[in-house]
Amino acid sequence: MMNLTSRRRTTTILASAATLTLLAGCSATASPEEKIVLTVLNKNVNEPDKTIFIDLLDGCAEQIGVTLNQQQVPGAEIIQRILQQASSHTLPDLLEIDNPELKGIAATGALAPLSDLGIDTAGFNEAFIESATWEGEVYGLGPQVNTLGLFYNAEMLAAAGLEPPTTWDELKATAAALRQGDVYGVAFSAAASYQGTWQFLPFMWSNGGDETDLTSPEVAEAAQLWVDLVNSGGASESVVTWTQADVTDQFIAGKAAMAVSGPWQVPLLDAVDFDWGVVKIPVPEAGDPVVASFGGEVWSVPLSDSPERMAKATELLECINTPESQMELASKRYTVPTRDDLFDDYLAEYPLMEPFAETIVTARARTAKLGEGWPVAATTIYEALQLAITGQETAPNAFVVASTH
Repeated sequence: MMNLTSRRRTTTILASAATLTLLAGCSATASPEEKIVLTVLNKNVNEPDKTIFIDLLDGCAEQIGVTLNQQQVPGAEIIQRILQQASSHTLPDLLEIDNPELKGIAATGALAPLSDLGIDTAGFNEAFIESATWEGEVYGLGPQVNTLGLFYNAEMLAAAGLEPPTTWDELKATAAALRQGDVYGVAFSAAASYQGTWQFLPFMWSNGGDETDLTSPEVAEAAQLWVDLVNSGGASESVVTWTQADVTDQFIAGKAAMAVSGPWQVPLLDAVDFDWGVVKIPVPEAGDPVVASFGGEVWSVPLSDSPERMAKATELLECINTPESQMELASKRYTVPTRDDLFDDYLAEYPLMEPFAETIVTARARTAKLGEGWPVAATTIYEALQLAITGQETAPNAFVVASTH
């Protein structure tokens, strides 16, 4: 990330555009006949998400009386684009950032704190708000979060006389028992990428492991669970190359009886010809809470020299975070709303999502403890998993070795 030279530029944003104080060098105000044009940047390049967000944003734009120039950039490219635009002061008016990346972008001084925009964050999921907080200021909101669960092929488990596992010992025993021919008991992603780290976190955190000390016994024990699953044949050696999409493909194809995945998988399962279910990620001992990470994007308003555009971008940000918008996205994307007061209504309407919604209650942000230092820890984790699962190092040594890279 670029060095912080100025935490923020001095900008005052008042509640009404009519009372905005124009800053030096601001652009000309649009005439009454003209609509303000806002540029929006996000990473929803794939369908159906692309159309879902285009429609949502266009609907909000119509409500607040602006025109949108919507731009989509693949997730793998968006951070570099954002950093380049932050450096050249050419950021869009509304920006979608993956929640682990928010603190690093805020540190560049390019984003407006929500307190300056007059946005109230009361009632939003506390852990999600923390993920959007840097140096005591909240820099964004998001309408939805997701997390991980354990999907299972109900027919395979029933045929073997098994119940979905809830503990690590049950997971190992069930995965081994369900291994038949080219069908593995469980699939997960241990890829050399942030996806591998993301899937490992519920196991590491639920065991008391912590990213501030990746050489602890608790971290090694969680890694050993994954090593044992592979070595026993319950999971494929290919987990070290599988992305989350590959995991979903294995489950849908009937090549894995269980799969660690998220609610984005649900629409794809409409087409399968077998009964399935989903439970929370198994924990070390019965009764332990699941401590998982949550996924989801934060939408932020970059600083600009146009108070009019920033005021309208603020309205747009508020519109996509209303209860109505959150429930609309939940119905179309199988995500969990970030407003706590929607929790009961959400579960009543979407009972299938209960394992994910309950996991969100105890979930935490990946950047909660390390802030901008999270990417280094995330890299250490997936490098260590690669070493341990492939047998190059023992689980404890793998983290020691990876920590020195």
